[in-house]
Amino acid sequence: MSQPLTPDRSLANRRIVLIGGAGFIGHNLALTLKQLGAHVEIIDSLQVNNLLAYAQKMPDLYQRDLYLKILHQRLDLLHEAGIPLHIQDARDYHAIGHLITEIKPQVVIHLAAVAHANRSNKDPYSTFDHSLRTLENALDASRGRVEQFIFFSSSMVYGNFLTPEVTEESPLNPLGIYGALKLSGEKIVIAYNQVFDLPYTIIRPSALYGPRCVSRRVGQIFIENALNGAKLRIDGDGQERIDFTFIDDLVQGVCRTIDHPQAINEIFNLTYGSSRSIQDLVEIVRQHFPQVDVESVARDKLIPFRGTLNIDKAKDLLGYTPANPIEIGFPKYIDWYKSLMTPEREPALTVV
Repeated sequence: MSQPLTPDRSLANRRIVLIGGAGFIGHNLALTLKQLGAHVEIIDSLQVNNLLAYAQKMPDLYQRDLYLKILHQRLDLLHEAGIPLHIQDARDYHAIGHLITEIKPQVVIHLAAVAHANRSNKDPYSTFDHSLRTLENALDASRGRVEQFIFFSSSMVYGNFLTPEVTEESPLNPLGIYGALKLSGEKIVIAYNQVFDLPYTIIRPSALYGPRCVSRRVGQIFIENALNGAKLRIDGDGQERIDFTFIDDLVQGVCRTIDHPQAINEIFNLTYGSSRSIQDLVEIVRQHFPQVDVESVARDKLIPFRGTLNIDKAKDLLGYTPANPIEIGFPKYIDWYKSLMTPEREPALTVV
């Protein structure tokens, strides 16, 4: 567990709204902002990869019982922290406008999206609806009212890395629907600044992992399969490198962008800042599950070849200091997963 935080004077009583804030990133960020003294409220429909989706007994929902438990844990933590949750679909233009007018936030953080490349490619209409339509609604509700609009983009905007390390100035050539929509979102945010003078900050995270995620990212699948005695499936030979980022490091970086004058109208890579191979991740899992087996599977051609995201800009301008390489962050993640598996309430895991 991370160390208790002390209130931050720069965030004291700042009114911050997180749209899509009941998701993996959002609820972790909301809890930290609240602890730092901000007044935080969340707008979320709970539809996309959240409670309402898993409340249905659908045959294609993996790990339903486990994920419902995790999602309820998120909501319990938000309730215990006294963070208001407005259950509202951000695709409703008038409803979002009404809430923003009523809450009067100084900062809006936009997280609403279909945050999964595979799902985006399979269902482009829904992805557009929950990503770009929600973003445009949020931007329009914020112009003239908000001091800073923070948009969560993705490392996927770079597409195939042309060099082992990319900076915020590197070429952007996304593959597939997800990366294309994230890049489109960046362009729309910048356009609202050009036309309406809406101050913005754009954040590009990479390969996030950590407690209470149900997005079935690679680290999550590895742990669940290891707990269940299933094989770890890796794409190709496992030498592909990814900039894995523990959620606590990302949250620390986002908090530093809020109200920071050098964050205004800027784009930041907020990752650990050093890529590691999938095989490195496998070896850490093996330290905790020595009997686990590994198999190779065909690589998805729509997943770009990536590497390290250079974080010098965030370090220099914001004082960003990520502290969790996978040797530190991933054991924390494994320990959290093990804490869910209490004998009296152990959820059934499904091999995938």
